[in-house]
Amino acid sequence: MSHTLAERDFAAVTDPLRGELIAHCYRMLGSVQDAEDQVQETYLRAWRAFGSFEGRSSVRTWMYRIATRTCLTALEQRARRPLPTGLGAPSADPTGVLDRRPELPWLEPLPDALVASPGTDPAAVTETREGIRLAFVAALQHLTPLQRAVLILRDVLAFSAAETAETLGVTVPSANSALQRARAGLDRLRDGGTQEARDGSGALGLRERDLLDRYMRAFANYDTEAVVALLTEDVTWEMPPFTGWYQGPSAVGALIRTRCPARGPDDLRLLPTAANGQPACAVWLRGEDGVHHAFQLHVLDVATTPDGPAVRHVACFFDVALFRAFGLPQVHPASAGAPGEVTPAPL
Repeated sequence: MSHTLAERDFAAVTDPLRGELIAHCYRMLGSVQDAEDQVQETYLRAWRAFGSFEGRSSVRTWMYRIATRTCLTALEQRARRPLPTGLGAPSADPTGVLDRRPELPWLEPLPDALVASPGTDPAAVTETREGIRLAFVAALQHLTPLQRAVLILRDVLAFSAAETAETLGVTVPSANSALQRARAGLDRLRDGGTQEARDGSGALGLRERDLLDRYMRAFANYDTEAVVALLTEDVTWEMPPFTGWYQGPSAVGALIRTRCPARGPDDLRLLPTAANGQPACAVWLRGEDGVHHAFQLHVLDVATTPDGPAVRHVACFFDVALFRAFGLPQVHPASAGAPGEVTPAPL
């Protein structure tokens, strides 16, 4: 087999797996950049070994085996990536001092666009997005790397006990024991999801899109009461790299009124996006130069209530370097135009 033919065959069988492998490495590592790095390493290792691949398992299983092992090696040198709610402190006073800890390795959001590789079955994309919800990935951070890997392989990817043990280089009883401990550790942390809000394509459902539009409009108009009206009674708000987290609509309202640097309509401009299989939006803040600069990324978790969809959790990420991963500019595209309410683009 010629080098060119081998390269063509390798690309044909592995390229459609790239999106789901990014999702897999992200579940393991909690970082967009780290996930992309380990997927790159996975493809490099797989390409080098492709000529000796004997087909005793599917190419997909073989690629997952390589990816899992590269992630476990990477985790030997990395600390877990929490959200503020995972630090163990009680909810904070919204009018209190904000404790900023940029040096901590915080959990990051994952752009939905990265899990949709060309040629991937839309049903597989939908399944992948459901498996990367932010609360679930945050819960995984509480597990040891081995427990994390076992639980993902068994409960997310539906590997058999034998396939899981072979992937991890352990015995089947050891893998089963790690799975039992991992499941017990997630009993109180597993995210329930809100699948009924989505359509069959894995995109946002109409009601979820409408809720996101109203959420964005409320912030664009700097209407705190309108924001609060969209929240559940038990809503949680957190915003790494700040260590505090806030519980309940009144606390979130007080936080926005007293801590948000915006002071009126059009100080904030927003555009919709999607992260972790959830509705999300990017926020730009007007600076002293009159230009709207990258400010935050909001990832929303939506609950179904008797009154319709409502926001039950907001993860507000201040790391503007994440805008690049989402394909977003550092300056709002319409910042040089006339001020006014942002009209959300279709998702």
